[in-house]
Amino acid sequence: MKIKEIKELETKDLVEKVEAEVVKYNQMKLNHAISPLENPSEIKATRRDIARMKTELRQRELNK
Repeated sequence: MKIKEIKELETKDLVEKVEAEVVKYNQMKLNHAISPLENPSEIKATRRDIARMKTELRQRELNK
């Protein structure tokens, strides 16, 4: 997910998206531990997307 797309989302939607991505990330890690994923770099990409979204939420919180 691009930074531009993240900034366009409303705060409520962004919070929901973060929660969904965290669940997806944890499931990917568990699946990878059991049997290797075809593309393990997806784990890294998901983790970075979560970080981008959390950063945007924090910036919004500080700018209030």
